[in-house]
Amino acid sequence: MIAGVDEVGLGCLAGPVIASAIVLSGRGGERTYKDSKKTSEKQRAENYYFLRRNCYFGIGIASPLEIDQLNVLKASHLAMIRAVKSLPVKPCKIFIDGKYIPEGIKNAEPVIKGDQLVQEISAASIFAKYYRDSLMAVYHLQFPNYNFKKNKGYPTLEHKDAISAYGLSKIHRKSFKI
Repeated sequence: MIAGVDEVGLGCLAGPVIASAIVLSGRGGERTYKDSKKTSEKQRAENYYFLRRNCYFGIGIASPLEIDQLNVLKASHLAMIRAVKSLPVKPCKIFIDGKYIPEGIKNAEPVIKGDQLVQEISAASIFAKYYRDSLMAVYHLQFPNYNFKKNKGYPTLEHKDAISAYGLSKIHRKSFKI
């Protein structure tokens, strides 16, 4: 079994970093997956629910506090480790998007632009993005002034203006320069 791992939310001003580990099993391997940045919101939703029903998956979360305490790269590695550990199966090989292997993940290989080259990483990219976007929609209900449903925590002009007007919420990353 081969797993793909990817993370989302590195460049955000608010919310967690989410990592996903996916093993394409059974029907999950029947589809072709693209990098989440190259799919529509509707396609991501369809693929997310298909993967959820037909593949083995793990999710890892690094909170805004962990991002502030560790730095965003170390926090993303922590999220990846958590995602791999939460897989219900043990893959024999793990492909990780990027150029680094988080310490503690065995039998792993980094793949630069892996979300464009390795199906398992592309699937993990879609899964993590949909999961995080859904979480940010929930945060939008708690903190409507920041419009997280639309900006997902990314540094849009509207988001920066909201921070200027209302200050930081409890899910903003305090260590990030705004």
